[in-house]
Amino acid sequence: MTPSHIPRSPDRRPSTPTPRRSPWLRLLPGISSERRGFVLAWWGFALTFGGMRLLTWLIHIDVAGIGDVQAGGVHIHHYVWGILLLAMVGAAGLVERSARARAWMGLAYGVGMALIVDEAALLISLEDVYWDTEGWVSIALALAVIAVVGGVLASTRGRRPPARDRGDD
Repeated sequence: MTPSHIPRSPDRRPSTPTPRRSPWLRLLPGISSERRGFVLAWWGFALTFGGMRLLTWLIHIDVAGIGDVQAGGVHIHHYVWGILLLAMVGAAGLVERSARARAWMGLAYGVGMALIVDEAALLISLEDVYWDTEGWVSIALALAVIAVVGGVLASTRGRRPPARDRGDD
């Protein structure tokens, strides 16, 4: 900081910190900050659902080195991690309102929801039916969520209020 009695050189500008650009701006150009969290939640949901199905299939066919998460010999289903993640997103949403935080919370929300929905059949029947016929309830529900939310995001993309409401007529 320059003291007030020393004149500032005309070629020196005061140092102002440059704001960090969000990585989401590069990944999702043209998506408003209000909408970015929803898009990232949808992506997080779809990719996590697919990833968990792949991971559980690898566990199911007994690929070396991949196994269930256990604590004290008890299998911890991945819906537990989803519930914990949603609890953290909810708590963060109570205190943080920035566009960057909303984007990260949207992504985390989608991941948490996928972890829960992927085991919806277990939660409905209270039995581990993941690889049984009843387990298809989870797949159907997840595909419905992906389709409906994707359809809503696609159909509402680019909607602008009428010119009279925007003030640019």
